[in-house]
Amino acid sequence: MTLDMRMTRRLPGTPEEAFDAYTDAEQQKIWFSILDEEPGIVEIEVDLRVGGRQTAVWGPSPEMLFRETQTFLEIDRPHRLVTESIGSSPDGETLTTRIEITFEEHEGGTLMTVVQSGFPEPELRDFFVGEVWSGAFDRIEAYLLRGRDRERSHG
Repeated sequence: MTLDMRMTRRLPGTPEEAFDAYTDAEQQKIWFSILDEEPGIVEIEVDLRVGGRQTAVWGPSPEMLFRETQTFLEIDRPHRLVTESIGSSPDGETLTTRIEITFEEHEGGTLMTVVQSGFPEPELRDFFVGEVWSGAFDRIEAYLLRGRDRERSHG
């Protein structure tokens, strides 16, 4: 038996802006560490095509690195993205899951919904809900808000 999680967050910006922030390597490098007091290591490469891969390596130090490789299964910019994710933690544990993300226009912003399936135990799923995805949503939101503020000050 595998477990699924589902989370939705309303983000500022259009579905295109949210999709691109999530999938563009240069934008990811900014939002990945946007809330960090001390910059850590962030390396991201993206080949955004069906069958292509995104590889992210991050962590506070070279001895404490996380790695995730996502293979793109479906890409429907800016509405939907489906990947298979293989992640590994510094202790060598690995986890393979399927991630489906949708971006829907909603009340002047974007509803980003993540469904991740394949968790082997509730504790791991709950960690992804409470830490991984809530942190990613917080960072993407901060990044998109920063872009909006910049547009206002230059517009």
